[in-house]
Amino acid sequence: MITPLPIRLEDYVLAGGGFNGESYNHRTDPDVMLKLYFPGKIRQPLDEMMLARKVYDLGIPSPEPGEYVVTEDGRYGIRFRRIPDKVSFSRATGDHPEKVEEYAAIFAQMCRDLHATEVDPAEFENVKERYFRLLEENPFFSAQEKDRLGRFIADAPDAHTAIHGDLQFSNAIFSGDKRYFIDLGDFCYGYPLFDVGMVYLCCYLSGEAFIQETFHMPKSLSRQFWDCFAPAYFGTDRPLRDIEEQIRPYAGLKTLIIERDAGQPMPEFRAALSSIL
Repeated sequence: MITPLPIRLEDYVLAGGGFNGESYNHRTDPDVMLKLYFPGKIRQPLDEMMLARKVYDLGIPSPEPGEYVVTEDGRYGIRFRRIPDKVSFSRATGDHPEKVEEYAAIFAQMCRDLHATEVDPAEFENVKERYFRLLEENPFFSAQEKDRLGRFIADAPDAHTAIHGDLQFSNAIFSGDKRYFIDLGDFCYGYPLFDVGMVYLCCYLSGEAFIQETFHMPKSLSRQFWDCFAPAYFGTDRPLRDIEEQIRPYAGLKTLIIERDAGQPMPEFRAALSSIL
């Protein structure tokens, strides 16, 4: 068991927040940033730190992970090498909507490169096994619905290539001409559409208020991002309607994660599963 390194939170300055915790920059060392989980989460940051190290060593462009740490009040986290002047693709798009096509194309190429990266199946979890586990734990789908969803997951193609696991355009950043993926705690391997489904869900299926608060843009702009991303990722020879028909059930599967975190059924996302259920 790795022993967490004690740190003083007063040595850090709050920089941002998310679903699981907050990020901080070191007050005096510009090369250090801290991802600190909310109280009560102990195992999750340790697991993410070990996974982040394996992903970094694999050559996936991502911030270099450092120590597993704990604050004086018992919050656990991870220190990373800080990327100075970084900005996420969602924030950049919201701030510069006239560049939406450019940012979507760059993000799409990052995703294509990620999904072409072969991984050792012995080192990472299979995305199908993850979804089977989520399906088994979900209390909101009926036995018949679970059977249909399970058959869809089982029948999806297999692959031994990298999957981010939470592929939002806020989880990719750039600084100058350097680009990185962040928040890799759900990294695994498998068929890339399990990953791209999250892009569609975030850009197209999520509600206006959520998109505005989370991605700092109106839904009309996030939809435009998807409309530019899809041909850049899948190729310009496929109609957008065909791409969306293929990707929609994979986006709908993210309902299993959302309902786990929300603790209630999410009918607005279940609608994307209509072709399965």
